[in-house]
Amino acid sequence: MIVDAEGSIVGRLASHVAKKALSGEEIIVVNAEKAIISGKKEMILSEERDKQDIRNLGNPRRGPFHQKRPDKYLRKTIRGMLPYKKTRGREAYKRVMVYMGVPKEEINKRYGLKVKDSDIIGLDGSKKRVRNQMTLGEVCKAVGGRW
Repeated sequence: MIVDAEGSIVGRLASHVAKKALSGEEIIVVNAEKAIISGKKEMILSEERDKQDIRNLGNPRRGPFHQKRPDKYLRKTIRGMLPYKKTRGREAYKRVMVYMGVPKEEINKRYGLKVKDSDIIGLDGSKKRVRNQMTLGEVCKAVGGRW
């Protein structure tokens, strides 16, 4: 199942993908950088910058590590919706892949699927009209992500 994240709210998309992965489906999410985080720009950026300040003062190499790429950020959000400490949650997490853009060659090589525009599903349930929003790509660039 190939899901298009463009215009979808990150939390709604993540919960939908997590539910499908727990039921046993292989899920590929494309256009991760075009997913939306709702809220005022200043509030979103201040929360993300505050997250970046959380670290282990004893040994910074032990984490926590915060994602700065949109595809890894979205995958980590999906992981938060799964019971990751249990075996079924870890197995479901392995069935989820997230990409920036639509890498047709990569999907064909890794999964053996010929990707056409008709194969990509847009989740209407995860889309909602919001006035104040930022894309995931904008948020990740603001906290120092480079891709």
